[in-house]
Amino acid sequence: MTIASAALLLFIILDPLGNIPVFLSLLRGLPPKRQRIVLARELLIALGVLMLFLWGGKYALDLMHLRQESVSIAGGIVLFLIGIRMIFPPPEGLMGELPDGEPFIVPMAIPLVAGPSGMAAVMLMGSNDPSRLTDWSLALLIAWGATAAILFSATLLYKLLGRRALIAIERLMGMLLVAISVQMVLDGLGTYLQISPP
Repeated sequence: MTIASAALLLFIILDPLGNIPVFLSLLRGLPPKRQRIVLARELLIALGVLMLFLWGGKYALDLMHLRQESVSIAGGIVLFLIGIRMIFPPPEGLMGELPDGEPFIVPMAIPLVAGPSGMAAVMLMGSNDPSRLTDWSLALLIAWGATAAILFSATLLYKLLGRRALIAIERLMGMLLVAISVQMVLDGLGTYLQISPP
């Protein structure tokens, strides 16, 4: 996997376009200056969490005696479920009911930006090829930067594209995510069948 393909995968998983309506509704009651401060804080927290999972994921797997293929299959299943929810969103939204007030960590940083699928994906990248942690960090920074740029221009994009276009884009990303998740499961199963005794 190249840096560009890893960044694209992470960008799809972070789903900034799908998060625009949720972020706008969460920040609606705050003054514009405060909205930007809260958004910057939440995005930095999300980046910190994802970097922690990227760099510490391998040690966590070793500590829990988990094999890489089990994380690949589990990550694929989580991605599949998120992708299905992006294609067929439930009435209460992608991440369920959201609390009132100014958000802090939950739900904006976690799970909307740094969700279980993102954590699983970066952990998988870091544990599968630990010699390329710098490359994966760069890919994560590219995906996070693109996500931050989109979310900071959320109001403008919402006006330009409209709700229907954003929903269509999110569903398209959901389909891509489902395809990627199936490939992750197949890769995990393939690795498991190769190294398991007959």
